[in-house]
Amino acid sequence: MQSVELLRLAERLEQRIVGASTAARQSMQPEFNRVLSRMRASGEPVPSRLLRLDRALGEEAIEAYFDNFPV
Repeated sequence: MQSVELLRLAERLEQRIVGASTAARQSMQPEFNRVLSRMRASGEPVPSRLLRLDRALGEEAIEAYFDNFPV
């Protein structure tokens, strides 16, 4: 997949994620992370807003994990 296509895919996912519920956001996080990883691997610069969203999704996943962690 070409760099431009990866960026467009990432932007489409970003739009879906921003308007989604928490559960839907969490389900899209792995795919979004894979697309950003492929962009980096191809040498394509990843826009900072996409990196911030990826980081926020990762933090949400960690919080959700610990919210369900038995004490």
